[in-house]
Order: sequence, then C-alpha cells, then structure tokens
Amino acid sequence: MTQKVSVHLWSGLTRFTEGARVVEVEATTVGGALAALVAAYPGLEPIIEAGVSVVIDGEMVPDRHAPVTPGSEIYLMQQLKGG
Repeated sequence: MTQKVSVHLWSGLTRFTEGARVVEVEATTVGGALAALVAAYPGLEPIIEAGVSVVIDGEMVPDRHAPVTPGSEIYLMQQLKGG
C-alpha cells in the first residue's frame, strides 16, 4: 500500500520541480520515494543517480529500503563527501 509523503529539496533542485521546494510523492520506502521523484521530475534523475543524502527526522538514512511515513520530515540533501 503506497502513501503520500512530502520530500523537501535543496534550492538548486527547484529548477526541475517548477519552483517547488517541497513535493509530494507516493512511496513506502526511501528508494520508492527517490524513484517516484524521478518519475514525476525526470530532470532529477542524473542528480539522484550521482548520489544524494536522505535525512529523515534529522537522521541520515543510507538504507534505500528504510520505510517512510507521511508524518516524517524527509529531506534530500547534496551528498556529503569526506576528504
């Protein structure tokens, strides 16, 4: 069963979402949310495939199978790279 979740985007991605900083997609997992974002906004595909960080309720979530819920705060962030 899918559900609508809100995903917050960083400002550089709004050119692909007609200016929206928060978009709703149907998903039950992190991976499902990313796939739904690409389906709704194909311009996001190269960015998501290159790697993004997903933060849910203030915690970085590397597992694409992690569940998402409508009440969660889901943020897409530029991937952080160590050095």
